[in-house]
Amino acid sequence: MTNYGFIIDNRKCIGCHACTTACKQENEVPLGVNRTWVKSVETGAYPNTRRHFQVTRCNHCANPPCVRICPVSAMYQRADGIVEFDPQACIGCKACLQACPYDAIYIDPEDGTAAKCHYCAHRTEIGLEPACVVVCPEHAIIAGDMDDPASEISRMLARESVTVRKPEQGTAPKLFYIDGNDVAMHPTAVERTPATFAFAQVIPLEGIPVLDAPMPSTLPHISESDPAAKPSRPPQPQGQPSGGPIHFANGRMADHMTQVTYNQQHKVPWHWPVPTYLVTKGIGAGAFMLLALGDGLGLFPFDRLAYIAVGFVALLFTAITTGLLVYDLERPERFLKIIFRPQWRSWLTRGAFILMGFSAVVGIWWLVEVLTLLGAPLEGLAGFIRPLALGSGLILGAGTAVYTAFLFGQAEGRDLWQSSALPFHLLTQAFAAGSAGFLAAGFFVPFSAQMTTVGRVAFVISAALALIIQLISEYATPHSSDAAIKASHEISHGRYLWHFWGSILIGHLLPMAAAWLMNTDPFGGVIVLACTAVGLYLYEYAFVMAPQEIPNS
Repeated sequence: MTNYGFIIDNRKCIGCHACTTACKQENEVPLGVNRTWVKSVETGAYPNTRRHFQVTRCNHCANPPCVRICPVSAMYQRADGIVEFDPQACIGCKACLQACPYDAIYIDPEDGTAAKCHYCAHRTEIGLEPACVVVCPEHAIIAGDMDDPASEISRMLARESVTVRKPEQGTAPKLFYIDGNDVAMHPTAVERTPATFAFAQVIPLEGIPVLDAPMPSTLPHISESDPAAKPSRPPQPQGQPSGGPIHFANGRMADHMTQVTYNQQHKVPWHWPVPTYLVTKGIGAGAFMLLALGDGLGLFPFDRLAYIAVGFVALLFTAITTGLLVYDLERPERFLKIIFRPQWRSWLTRGAFILMGFSAVVGIWWLVEVLTLLGAPLEGLAGFIRPLALGSGLILGAGTAVYTAFLFGQAEGRDLWQSSALPFHLLTQAFAAGSAGFLAAGFFVPFSAQMTTVGRVAFVISAALALIIQLISEYATPHSSDAAIKASHEISHGRYLWHFWGSILIGHLLPMAAAWLMNTDPFGGVIVLACTAVGLYLYEYAFVMAPQEIPNS
């Protein structure tokens, strides 16, 4: 069996970027994105400085997380070990970008599908080496079959000391470095800022280029005696601060000790639709779960009109969730591929079928109840379907609420999302949001006193539990990596501090007080839902965005 891999010999690499340009020409890579690029980091103080290079690309992992998370098998692993992609199958969900710990995948700006280095498979299949290997003037890139003892790469792996990037991820990368330097190999080892780049295209969070100028020679003079005179810079993606890499004294920057001078910047893949869908999904699933639990435990008597109202809330917000999921795809017209060519290891696929099952069960039950209310002779059928729908809907609703935790768990490029507490947090958030939706339904149709009481008590308890988990997650939970620590710090102390505390005030404390004080006033349920939805969105936005701004390359 063939097992292809790469070696980058940093003893020879001169940083000429020939591999980058050859790759772009060979594979017709559009402007603005690269399949391979050379990162440069400088260390030392003038005149004793050194520049370190790192050729960065897909690692063609033996255990590729991008393949597991892809819902339609557009990203797949060949028998020869090459991790390949099929642009005709890709739906542009961007999950593979979140799964890659090496920042090696991008969305093609011309066709909206995922792409990356594919080992020049079209050349490899006819016995040729990848274009980057052929063009390298120093023979610093070695490619070949690692399982062939006679191959150059196999001999070099046997005699040289090599390192890989992020071995702790368990992906078994097959891109090896000779003389790899820590400051270049580890993306968070050196903070980066536009002022240290030789030249840069700085991309703000929304992904619109705002700066494309030489650095730092054209920056205005900054007086060391006046720190406030520093020019303002736009917020940077992937954890770039507005200052420099190392600070001392009165905020002065040690520009020439360690600094990144060249790198490829990547846009943040997931934006507002993802945190919004987490909120709407929680409302829809949670409202029905509370209805099913209340009915099954006999906490309130059956009231067809009230049940229909709660079912409508569940269906409405589940439909909004589905719409957001489709809207966020780069190729939304292909969304049915999840159904017709599912990849069952992906929690995106599993979640889609759980969501469809939940919608079908709730929709059929709700339609029968509505027709019965309108006078159709379906009382017997409604009585038969109701307990089945409520029981199965409770299970599917729980799955709908928590499956995203397992999807985030497959996103191995975002360490903060790898939390064992996340399923419990999403479940309690769903009960809180769903209880709020449950109470809001009482504004439109009359609820019994028992139903209102159940909704109020359930909301206060679930919101309190969600608040406790949220505080523990950010302030008392140890994190397994520096990337997770940095992302968590951004939420609890940094850029998203006001999102975090705003979510506590607006999404937990205020609606808890409103639910407790509303008594039988149905308008209170609307206030509870509005506050809860806004507050949960603030937290989910911070939770989704912060890890994406920590660099992986």
